[in-house]
Amino acid sequence: MINKDTIVNKNNKFLVGWREIAALPDLGISDIHVKVDTGARSSCLHTFKIEEFTRDGEGWVKFWIHPIHNNTEVEQVCEAKIADKRIVRNSGGDEQLRYFIVSTIDFNGQQWPIEISLTSRDNMAFRMLLGRTAMHERIIVDPEASYLIKTQG
Repeated sequence: MINKDTIVNKNNKFLVGWREIAALPDLGISDIHVKVDTGARSSCLHTFKIEEFTRDGEGWVKFWIHPIHNNTEVEQVCEAKIADKRIVRNSGGDEQLRYFIVSTIDFNGQQWPIEISLTSRDNMAFRMLLGRTAMHERIIVDPEASYLIKTQG
């Protein structure tokens, strides 16, 4: 029997389930339910309103999210520098121009910067999708498991 609490391979990758809870400390988000999706290239965060603005001569976005799983009453406003704008094709084949930001992701102390696109995920169960670019050289996914990462609370 494999002890999933101690799995770390020789390259220091850690094991996660297909859904986890993470934090985005740069955005002030302490807990967000994440779908870990090896089929998606990029990561994305659910936003229901985005406003572009300029700060110190650089492009920034202010965006509104619903950070709590299955709750559309609680809103949080975040700001981030725009890293890029580019076309993304979603799982239905539709193309959309999206803002990309860079933010730190935190899985209970394991932290690294990831690129995140901002888009409406109103019809999706998870507020955030973690794509394979963000997982590269860091994560092993057990598709049968959920919530393997112990949270700080």
